Amino acid sequence: MYEIVYQEIEEKKEYEKIIKKVLSQCFKEEKLENTKLSITITLTTPKHIQKINQEYRKINKETDVLSFPMFEKDELAAKIEKKDFMYEDILGDIIISIERVEEQAKEYGHSFERELSYMLVHGFYHLMGYDHIEEEDKIKMRPKEEKILTDLKINRK
Repeated sequence: MYEIVYQEIEEKKEYEKIIKKVLSQCFKEEKLENTKLSITITLTTPKHIQKINQEYRKINKETDVLSFPMFEKDELAAKIEKKDFMYEDILGDIIISIERVEEQAKEYGHSFERELSYMLVHGFYHLMGYDHIEEEDKIKMRPKEEKILTDLKINRK
């Protein structure tokens, strides 16, 4: 279902516990538990995420989370409906800056768990083909994100 890669940061069981809980709920919510879909989660530094952002998106700045889906939304929906998966299909990659998670948790006045969980859910729904650039897309994506966090009782404060 997922693989965790640590890039230039220390491994922590706390991260792994949060990732397992959140991604399990995401897969359950989207009825993907019985698929062979997998996600690679890379936990890294702001400098490393800036390098990836520059290389793949031609944006020379750091960010909190990057998502790289393997499927277009309609293509993924068709595969899910037909249960048309290879031995193991990659849903995509989510790359998270742990330092930014820590900073934003303080800035927004909530826990590290809440911020990391939000980054995971946010990244997951990007992999599922959702976006938030246009308002009509945002009103589809945000409630899905909030439902996962509410179901897990991971509150803002």
